[in-house]
Amino acid sequence: MAPPIRLALAGISHETNTFSVVPADLAWFADEGILRGDEIREVYATSLTDVAGFLAIGETPGVVVEPLLFTYANPSGTITADAFETIVGEIVRLIRDGGPWDGVLLALHGAAVSEVFPDADGEVVRRVRVAVGPDLPIGMTNDMHANLSPAMIEGTTVTTVYRTNPHLDTRERALECAGLIVRTIRGEIRPVQALAQIPAAIEIVRQETAVSPMREICADLEAVLARPEILTASVAEGYPWSDVEKMGMAFLAVSDGDEAAAADAARWMADRAWARRAEFVGRVPKTDEALKAADAAMTAAGFGPGAPSSAAGGSAPAGGSAPAGLGPVPSVGPVVLMDVGDNIGGGGPGDSTILLEAAQRLGIRGFLCILFDPPAVAACDAAGAGSTVTLDVGAHTDALHGRPVRVTGRVRTLTDGSFEDPEPTHGGFRFFEAGRTATLDTTDGHVIVLTTRLVAPISLAQLTAAGVDPRASRIVAAKGVVSPRPAYGRIASEIVLVDTPGVTANDLAGFDYRHRRRPLFPLERDAS
Repeated sequence: MAPPIRLALAGISHETNTFSVVPADLAWFADEGILRGDEIREVYATSLTDVAGFLAIGETPGVVVEPLLFTYANPSGTITADAFETIVGEIVRLIRDGGPWDGVLLALHGAAVSEVFPDADGEVVRRVRVAVGPDLPIGMTNDMHANLSPAMIEGTTVTTVYRTNPHLDTRERALECAGLIVRTIRGEIRPVQALAQIPAAIEIVRQETAVSPMREICADLEAVLARPEILTASVAEGYPWSDVEKMGMAFLAVSDGDEAAAADAARWMADRAWARRAEFVGRVPKTDEALKAADAAMTAAGFGPGAPSSAAGGSAPAGGSAPAGLGPVPSVGPVVLMDVGDNIGGGGPGDSTILLEAAQRLGIRGFLCILFDPPAVAACDAAGAGSTVTLDVGAHTDALHGRPVRVTGRVRTLTDGSFEDPEPTHGGFRFFEAGRTATLDTTDGHVIVLTTRLVAPISLAQLTAAGVDPRASRIVAAKGVVSPRPAYGRIASEIVLVDTPGVTANDLAGFDYRHRRRPLFPLERDAS
């Protein structure tokens, strides 16, 4: 009997916003968890993440997956040199010392930047390739917001990129990648990869794959996947807030030993996307405009400033049955505003008060938001549940995201911030830790959920665990763009993107790029 195929699993996943002032240091990664060995299985095996997909290939007869080290950290500023060397150094040592291996599986994001290496993912691939030699198969998964580089592709055997945004196919893409690596090891296929980049960055408000232009670009991807000579193919939308040379959109095709076929497929997708580049730019309403429209829409629907929008009855808003953890479905769901400039999933600090301040200033009631604010939580904790407090909330990171807003309110609940969501979420995550959490009912008629840890708004369980039914509010703010949609779309009567300022603002012309490629559409409209 042949010995089992041994696959090493490792990764460091970070989406680096080089305009953020919050560095990704070793403590930033440690706070989310630098997991080793069985710790990785315990956290990810039952999730729908890419790590879960890599682990799942171990269920194939004759295949063993050995998780070594994996760490994910919330998107933030540049990875410090110490954090990169410590984590990546250990990954390489574990791979080198644990061999011999038949293959390596790398769970990377694709838009990581360190203080020393602008193409941090490419550097990880390079070091792993040096450690295992030129011929050992290496499989890599990337987020759809990856900024793919030649170094990343040249150093790997098979790369797969998520095909959906919101990212709901993460586990499937990793399992696909691992399956192709196993077939390569068994000598069934000989993967050849081809990368085609275009001089364009697509604005975040145009990146949802269910709508144009990404809907048509993904249809082109499906056409390439149907070609008999193609093993797999990918579209990387790119991550526009990494000021690095590789930033931008890219297309990848992997053939079975046919270099020309792979190159033709990648270039065909790139050419067709380039022809649609005018659609990469979108307009979204400003803060006051969006809030006033949302307020008017709820009033027109019968839920004015004093009306209880949590009244039960009627049909479900935007998606049918009540989400887990919520009771009867109200007749009209709230308007959900996407806080584009403080997109936590893109590196936003999660404490912007732009929308909260405007709601307060405009006299709009029934507004709900989540703020990352450890000092405010501490103040609520000290006062105790049921107490009335007056405090300044939010905007502790920098002035770009507003200024602290003074509120007075009653502390509704104090919780530990742990919650679980077995339903599909953006990225496939299941277990969450928001840290000590306080819910505040303010005299302005607002509900503010305050957390001590930064968590992207990709699960309604974050709210229900804090004692909040979001459908009881008229207007709900979510600090994201596309990622909150699977969760918040289930309760919303309407979802509106809001052009707020911040490190994830939609208008790329407002950022001081110094290292990106030039020309690059839409920053240079005559790019060719």
